[in-house]
Amino acid sequence: MLRVEIHDASNATWLLVEGRFVGVFAEETRTMVTRCKLKTKLVVDLSEMTFVDGVGEEVLLWLGLIGAQFVGNSSYALDVCQRLHLPILRRRGYRRRQLPQPASATLEPCK
Repeated sequence: MLRVEIHDASNATWLLVEGRFVGVFAEETRTMVTRCKLKTKLVVDLSEMTFVDGVGEEVLLWLGLIGAQFVGNSSYALDVCQRLHLPILRRRGYRRRQLPQPASATLEPCK
């Protein structure tokens, strides 16, 4: 299953990819991007992408060719970006989703 969301921010268009970026779904994403009015900057967030096949890789490469920058805070997303030589957007302190902290957790140094 794949979910793709497009969000317009003040300075960029964000494409959020969640799930398996494969086959026909990846091609439909390419079609969706070509039909959208994009801002000057396109940022593709792959943090929630769980798998990509050959067709998905081709679409990611195409997105890189049209000037997209990529964000990913998972090891899989970063591996895909490095393997395909996709431009990674470096943002200090970036986290897409904050995990809730347990209320009773206390950290103590190891002895």
